[in-house]
Amino acid sequence: MAVHGSSDILIDELYETTNRLRQFVEARLREKGASVARLRALRMLARSPEPLRMRDLGELAGIAARTTTTIVDSLERDGLVERVRHPTDRRAFLLRLTEDGLRCHREAEETDRLALAEATATLDAADRERLRALLARIRENTG
Repeated sequence: MAVHGSSDILIDELYETTNRLRQFVEARLREKGASVARLRALRMLARSPEPLRMRDLGELAGIAARTTTTIVDSLERDGLVERVRHPTDRRAFLLRLTEDGLRCHREAEETDRLALAEATATLDAADRERLRALLARIRENTG
């Protein structure tokens, strides 16, 4: 049952569903020593053709600068990310995944995929397509 935080129960249910999905995936990732925030940072670094500045990583991952610093420090401490000097800006560092970071990213992505497949297992192809179309209509009205 959705907690009414807006004037539209549909919106409340969308928020509640999103939050439950995040918690569900977070729990699965935590079992493997990861988190949604760490996965998001690993994902952005893995997808980038070049090493990223911390600021760019934060923007791509949609996380605040302070949170980005905390996540990157943790990833670096765990040997998953390394800071390398920027080739043209002596003051700047770039972030690059290590081999362990690439492996951790692949494992976390698989955990994420399996958790989301489990969460949506009762939706058949037609349900999925219908839900995607409805969500697209909301995005079109707000974008």
